[in-house]
Amino acid sequence: MIKPLLFARNKKEWFYIIFFLIFIFLCNTYYLYTKYQIFNENELHQSNNIVLNVYKKNTHNILKLQNNEFTFYTKSKNYSIKKLDNLNITIVTKNISFIDYLKGFYANSFNINKNKIIRDDILKNISNNISNQHDNKEISQIFTALFLAIPMNNNLQETMAQYGISHLIAISGFHLGLLSFILYWFLYMLYSPFHQKYIPYRNKKFDILIFTSLLLFYYLFLLGNVPSLLRSFVMFVFALFFLRTNIKILSFSTLALVSLLIVSLFPKLLFSLSLFFSLAGVFYIYLFLQYFKNLNKVLAFLFFNVWLFLAINPIAHFFFQTVSIEQLYSPLFTILFSIFYPLELFLHIITYGDLLDVYIQAFLNMQIKSIDVTIAPWFFILYLILSFLSIFSKYSFFLLNFAFLFLNTYLYIQV
Repeated sequence: MIKPLLFARNKKEWFYIIFFLIFIFLCNTYYLYTKYQIFNENELHQSNNIVLNVYKKNTHNILKLQNNEFTFYTKSKNYSIKKLDNLNITIVTKNISFIDYLKGFYANSFNINKNKIIRDDILKNISNNISNQHDNKEISQIFTALFLAIPMNNNLQETMAQYGISHLIAISGFHLGLLSFILYWFLYMLYSPFHQKYIPYRNKKFDILIFTSLLLFYYLFLLGNVPSLLRSFVMFVFALFFLRTNIKILSFSTLALVSLLIVSLFPKLLFSLSLFFSLAGVFYIYLFLQYFKNLNKVLAFLFFNVWLFLAINPIAHFFFQTVSIEQLYSPLFTILFSIFYPLELFLHIITYGDLLDVYIQAFLNMQIKSIDVTIAPWFFILYLILSFLSIFSKYSFFLLNFAFLFLNTYLYIQV
């Protein structure tokens, strides 16, 4: 059963919380709609935008751009435009609906000009610093994606999907957990002497957690509210609050509350696949903890990564059809990533980020056989229903395990 939160002890209190969040959601949606009306009142709209990605085509490039109000795609024949460039663009707003405005849209445009003043100079400087440490452009893209959430090109994204490690490159709760651990112990060493000498009466661990959360918030702000990172940060803040009030942290009710809170504050994220995958990952982690909490710790650590990979695979393959045998190594890559990520972070800080490039290059050069396998929508919906019912029913959990074992077997015998 779901353990209720301390401030929601019964259905009536949950009703008030949900009603309040729906009210916030409607207010924020209405605010976005007023901005959409301003955007759409004229056939042409001029805006300043940051280039998130450049997709190369035969006769032109497709630019993915973002400003303070929306994300969109447009076509350009200016091949000098690069990621994180700041562009002034005139957009044709015809036939762009409110849903498109929220989700992100394609629009024709003209008068595409680079701005001389770079608004996100900190992000661009860090990106340039990372890129300058690597001779290979693809490797530099991996690390700007890993540390700054700057999208990779299509070929690299396909390679990561073939290895089944897209989730390791896309910044999420896993990265936030590793980063918070690193920051915590770094701050612990700095703060401990000061704490012992001047303020020994304070809760040292809680102070460090507050400092850590402030640094993580700045990181979130710098990257521009990456949905999966936003979810992780909100849960991190909730965890701090719950620790102070003795409320259970690892519960499905906590996850539900965080999900509703994020969507109510940021209605655009209803359409974010990144947020959906992030929440799904946490959901299956909680499901694992609920049913396998009594396993031997060593066995649980090894079994956890395998089980999680198999459980999430049906959802991932519904959206991304790439299947390869190398994806079966994903649980091992996930374990090794816990060493690789902090090591590479340290190497890039001391400007020796290229130290392991020869091994990464060999990794990228490997020939991988992959095919596309489509999952039927009815199976996907049934799988989601079984996943939800597994919170309450062991029988549903048994069927869920049978379903993902069946599907994973079916997927990999195709290759």
